[in-house]
Amino acid sequence: MSFPLLTATAALPAIGAVATAAVPAARRTTAKWLALVFSLATLVLAGIALARFEPGGDRYQLTESHAWIKDFGVRYELGVDGIGVALMALTALLIPFVILAGWHDADPSPSSQQSSSRGGPNETKPYRWRPTQGFFALILMVEAMVILSFEATDVFLFYILFEAMLIPMYFLIGGFGDRAHTGSDENAAAQRSYAAVKFLLYNLVGGLIMLAAVIGLYVVAGTFSLSEIAEARASGSLSMATSTERWLFLGFFFAFAVKAPLWPLHTWLPNAMGEATSPVAVLITAVVDKVGTFAMLRFCLQLFPEASKWATPVIVVLALISIVYGALLAVGQRDIKRLIAYASISHFGFIVLGIFAMTSQGQSGATLYMVNHGISTAALMLVAGFLITRRGSRLIADYGGVQKVAPILAGTFLIGGLATLSLPGLAPFVSEFLVLVGAFSAYPAAGIIATTGIVLAALYVLVLYQRTMTGPVKAEVQGMADLKVRELVVVLPLIALLLFLGVYPKPLTEIVNPAVQHTMSDVQKKDPQPEVEAAK
Repeated sequence: MSFPLLTATAALPAIGAVATAAVPAARRTTAKWLALVFSLATLVLAGIALARFEPGGDRYQLTESHAWIKDFGVRYELGVDGIGVALMALTALLIPFVILAGWHDADPSPSSQQSSSRGGPNETKPYRWRPTQGFFALILMVEAMVILSFEATDVFLFYILFEAMLIPMYFLIGGFGDRAHTGSDENAAAQRSYAAVKFLLYNLVGGLIMLAAVIGLYVVAGTFSLSEIAEARASGSLSMATSTERWLFLGFFFAFAVKAPLWPLHTWLPNAMGEATSPVAVLITAVVDKVGTFAMLRFCLQLFPEASKWATPVIVVLALISIVYGALLAVGQRDIKRLIAYASISHFGFIVLGIFAMTSQGQSGATLYMVNHGISTAALMLVAGFLITRRGSRLIADYGGVQKVAPILAGTFLIGGLATLSLPGLAPFVSEFLVLVGAFSAYPAAGIIATTGIVLAALYVLVLYQRTMTGPVKAEVQGMADLKVRELVVVLPLIALLLFLGVYPKPLTEIVNPAVQHTMSDVQKKDPQPEVEAAK
């Protein structure tokens, strides 16, 4: 029996979460280092899985299959294709940086400690302990569930993970909010609670609709195994009525569109990212939200190919609205974190457009976009978090002239911003270019409209940099410290990766392209042929 590498990769952070939570309350630093060690060990296992994956081999590799709930035909089935293994590696890569960036985010503030020592819990501003162990344990638990969701090839198992990851995310948003809040402590707590509940309700509603579709799929197919259903559909031994397939598709897609998030189901994201700490905001948009777009490729297109083609025109329109709407709202934002949140909505619009363009260039670009957006957004949001921590404000108007007092911070912020606007030479450019090529070849009008998102991205990123980093030095930022060693360890590897994949994306494209070709075969689509032949 071969070593269960996929199970180990997901189990290790789960074990780490339990171990971190069990550390005595007084030993916060020990809990931090323990969480970091487990995240780095998980990264090693994910790297081994990536190295063992053969792009030219079987569609699903490193597979595992065990009986779980026999009476209902539920199995513990795992396997990764090129898309799944790439996103699994992305998740494992980002978590150590999230932990390092949030090293002090759950520590008690000095002012809170003073309030506690003066009067205890009956004072007007009681000291609220922020359990460091719980913060890092929840991050590791999210990592375990996300990695396992990228590996699951049993539909019911995926659904369980899809819903279960909401629980630790709810507590991370509601229990460990951003301290840089303009209102009172009571108002900050209310806003944080509202964001957490909104996040939970939106995703629970999507999950409940998906549950109905999962049950319907089992009634039709008699199994939850993705590979068995896909093979039966391809061979013709399993057929669905047109209306049945469309209803099941809509049930799955609705849940994934909420998670993605796609307009008009996006409104929970700005609240959640705005009120969460910056590392948790990265966890939301760079890790958890990728499950939604990944599932569109793995489940919607593979299980319901005809319904996917039927819904494509409407989904392309929704993606275009997300691109333009998200970018326009980013332009008008006064809050740094909400600006990045709306920019992410625009970027997810590009990803969905690439998926449903139904071209190999579009789907390869969408998959690369998932990876590159995760890296670029992590770089920008984490540097923004370091900036906000120093000033104590998320408002753009409270900054100015930062590049004169903290040039390294300003420089890394600029590179993260340029990656967000997909500057040539940085990783997201390749992704966005492929998405636009794929979209234009299938839907020329959609490709033209989507390019407006590029123009608007340049506007909101450059204006953000100009207003915060250039101009006269404001008195409040006069003594701002530059990035420290721990913060450089967080940011510099991400920037190096953006540069490397920007000039040499081949390692990623070699892994994802075979999986994209399998998906294109599932929906029986071929790339449009050029209308003008090249000169001989």
